[in-house]
Amino acid sequence: MNAKLIDGKAVSAALREQMKAEVAALAEEGITPGLAVVLVGEDPASQVYVRNKEKACEELGIYSEKYLLPTETTQEELLTLVDKLNRKPDIDGILVQLPLPGHLDEKAVIAAISPEKDVDAFHAQNVGKIMIGDYKFLPCTPAGVMELLHAAQIEVKGKECVVIGRSNIVGKPMAMLLLHQHGTVTICHSRTRNLAEVTRRADILIAAVGKAKFVTADMVKPGATVIDVGMNRDENGKLCGDVDFGAVCEVAGAITPVPGGVGPMTITMLMKNTIAAAKR
Repeated sequence: MNAKLIDGKAVSAALREQMKAEVAALAEEGITPGLAVVLVGEDPASQVYVRNKEKACEELGIYSEKYLLPTETTQEELLTLVDKLNRKPDIDGILVQLPLPGHLDEKAVIAAISPEKDVDAFHAQNVGKIMIGDYKFLPCTPAGVMELLHAAQIEVKGKECVVIGRSNIVGKPMAMLLLHQHGTVTICHSRTRNLAEVTRRADILIAAVGKAKFVTADMVKPGATVIDVGMNRDENGKLCGDVDFGAVCEVAGAITPVPGGVGPMTITMLMKNTIAAAKR
């Protein structure tokens, strides 16, 4: 393996130490950051995420509330809860775990969360602010990727950056953040022609497609930095990313593993947003 490993666990742990100090300082001013997490239904992956978020809050001294709602919860019931949380003074951040069951309108739920408490940065108002570069919150996964690049001392300025995936949660905001750091950005997706040709131009390649081992060694420029946002299971049920890790390690200059790369950063950035909301 030639590629340098970018260790998300280590970067995340260092950031959390700083945050613990921040939370302790806020406590002296009589402020405790508060996060409410809402989970509708029984999605096992979502349950794991919610548990991890609870643990992170405990570790940092952030107050947290968890609302577990049955799958058959109505739109009205969910919106009523969001409204109540918007008005709760001890709650600074509200997170509704996605995906929601099919009968609920995700867009309407996201729009109902107060932009001041939208620690996922999914509300249209916060998305618009990211676009113009004047933001209070950043979406947790793209923000975590930027922290990893920074920690690994990989400069974005002037680099060819290719993002595979155009979701509102990762792909689009990721492209914006790279652009704000003066990267030259290309977004690829399922309709992109000659995908491998485009990805081979990338000095920084970010994979966020949700397909196991989608990025193969022949798609990577020698020496490139490869960031794997994917979280999939391979044919043996083992956790893996969007990148064929073993093969790409031989070509890339630096790479994030799955697990232990981008994953730990996502929840750490959520905590960062919650602390920022409390400070305001």
